[in-house]
This record gives sequence, structure tokens and C-alpha cells, in this order.
Amino acid sequence: MSDQPLLQLDSVSKFYGSITALSGVSTSVAAGEVTCVLGDNGAGKSTFIKILAGVHQQTEGTIRLAGEKVTFDSPRDALDSGIATVYQDLAMVPMMSVWRNFFLGSEPTKSIGPLKWIDTKEAKRIAKDEMAKMGIDIRDTEQPVGTLSGGERQSVAIARAGYFGAKVLILDEPTSALGVKQSGVVLKRIVEARNQGLAVIFITHNPRHAYPVGNRFLILNRGRSMGSFAKDEIDVNDLTRLMSGGAELEALEHELRDSGATS
Repeated sequence: MSDQPLLQLDSVSKFYGSITALSGVSTSVAAGEVTCVLGDNGAGKSTFIKILAGVHQQTEGTIRLAGEKVTFDSPRDALDSGIATVYQDLAMVPMMSVWRNFFLGSEPTKSIGPLKWIDTKEAKRIAKDEMAKMGIDIRDTEQPVGTLSGGERQSVAIARAGYFGAKVLILDEPTSALGVKQSGVVLKRIVEARNQGLAVIFITHNPRHAYPVGNRFLILNRGRSMGSFAKDEIDVNDLTRLMSGGAELEALEHELRDSGATS
């Protein structure tokens, strides 16, 4: 684990005309660490992702990658810099094989003179080996990726990003549509990615998924930062309270309790 941030955001803001989508957000993530970005719907998580993924540029503030100030003009620009984003829809073709989904047009090839073709055997070996590094045992890489569980599909996408040179891995709500068991599968993959030296940014609305794997926690509420905390500075109950609605829910609980006591 490194103490030096690989990716650092300083006072990053995004305005759409008079609308503030993100305001003064600062956080960091080091290689071999997980920074969790938490917030309910409308908190600014999507804007945060789009800025780091090169979909939009920030209006104010700076982003540094390995200490160098960077600006991403496109998603390809961010990817070429080593920032890979795994979105909820995963950009996979369900009826296509696991190994084809792993490469998606970047398959290893063989050639003789002007003739070139996909090295199917090598592609299958690489896909199987890379997924094994993430703790995924795929017996047959020819099986359609749609036959895998949701957690396994997320795992394939994480392994794919690592193989293609990601230094920073952004995961967009990877556990939001999964049950308890499959969420556990994805959380294990996040730990594996961290242990392989990737800097992971885990976007979620679930503090109980974030806390076991996170090293740092950025909490967003209506586009504003409620703080960026190291793990030893906050517990899971504080995370829940600081998220949007936490204070309101606590006040409602007190109100209901008082109402019940007097009825």
C-alpha cells in the first residue's frame, strides 16, 4: 500500500449553467487502496464518475495523476492514461462467449505475411488465467457470458480492466442490483484488485458494502462533499448518518419514538 496518491482531486466542481452538479470535491486514492464514494440518488456520484472517465471536464479544480496535472478530453483519453471505468451495464454481449467479451476487439492475433487471424487458443488461455488471478474459476471460456451470475460478470469486467493496463479502476455501483451472495463475490474481487496494486474507486450507496473493503470514504450530498475520511477516522454508523437522508431518518426515528411514548 502506498502513501502517495495515484489520483488526487482538489476542489473539483461541475456547473451546468446555473445548476451545480458538483461543488468543491476533494479526495484521493493510492495504488493498492480503495476509495469509496458514497451518496444517495442525486448526490453527484454520476457527475463524479463522468469527470474522471473523461465524459465531461470539470468546471473548476484540478485532477492529478501520479502527481501530474491532467485534463481528459474524452473517455479514450482517460483510458489511455490508465483510468478504466466499469459501468453498471458492463458493456458486454450476453450471447457472446466469455473470452470474446474479455477482449471485445482486442484479441491476440497470429499472422503470416499479409494474413492475420485471431489466436483463439491464446485468447482463451489469457482470459482463463487473468480471471483465475481474480479468484474466478471459469471451466469453459466458450460459454456465453450471459450464463454467468451478475457477480461473475462484474468479476470478468474487473479482470478485463486490469489486464488491459488500468492503474485506476472506477466501479459504478457494482453491487446495486445483486443479492447478498453475489455482492460478496464482487467485494472479494475489489479486494483482489486492490491487492494487485490497482487504485480502486468504488461508487456505492451502501455503506455496509463500502466499509469492509474501503481505505478512504468520500461522502457526497447534493453535489457537495460531506468529508473525505480515512478508515480510522469514521465507522459504518457515521457513514450512514452522513449520507443524504441520514440526519433526516435519525430525526424521524426520534419523532416516532417520542410519539409512541406519549400515545
